[in-house]
Amino acid sequence: MNDWRRARVAPERTHHLLDGEPLYAARFDEVLAFHAPGLAPVRRGSAAWHIDGRGDPAYPRRFQRTFGFYEGRAAVSSSEGWHHILPDGAELYPERYSWCGNYQDGRCVVRDSEGLYGHIDQAGRPVSSARWRYAGDYRDGVAVAQGEDGRSTHIDARGELVHGHRYLDLDVFHKGFARARDERGWMHVDGRGQPAYAQRFAMVEPFYNGQARVERFDRSLEVIDEGGCTVTVLRAAS
Repeated sequence: MNDWRRARVAPERTHHLLDGEPLYAARFDEVLAFHAPGLAPVRRGSAAWHIDGRGDPAYPRRFQRTFGFYEGRAAVSSSEGWHHILPDGAELYPERYSWCGNYQDGRCVVRDSEGLYGHIDQAGRPVSSARWRYAGDYRDGVAVAQGEDGRSTHIDARGELVHGHRYLDLDVFHKGFARARDERGWMHVDGRGQPAYAQRFAMVEPFYNGQARVERFDRSLEVIDEGGCTVTVLRAAS
């Protein structure tokens, strides 16, 4: 039964609706959306778990908080800490963290007891021994990680550096380029982590079909190409 795919959280967030009608009879203090394989996080009082499309518990265990399943794994928290479970409630790994993210691109961000970030693979094993001040989700096998110096770089699926460049701000790659900021301002960098052009801007948007909107320091708005050349002036300097 795939009714859960069309189910939506009711406005009062106590149950799910299907075509405007309750999907099941039970009521909870809070519910979140359904995710494959057809389970939704719910909470009642101090207990949290997952339910199926009939509103029945997916397993007998209870947690303090539960979140949606992503790539067949869900983050949960208890008095022992945070970890991930499988759809039947079984633990993916024995370790406990101070926080866990959601799986994306076969990897998941976790934060240890010292407040440092790393990634684990689909089996729950650390991707590398490196720990970062902050680490983000993977996209197309690359994630952003921030070192102790406050500068960010790109790492690959093994946790190794994609390039040696570090920036004050950095995004994941999109259409072959990433937004980055150094002491001079914002720009786009290529897959080698090198600036795609010489100039800097007050802000840049990602490239779409070879063009990106940017704001200059005089507040003018332009559209540039991947070489940094002006394609269109949208707003003159004020």
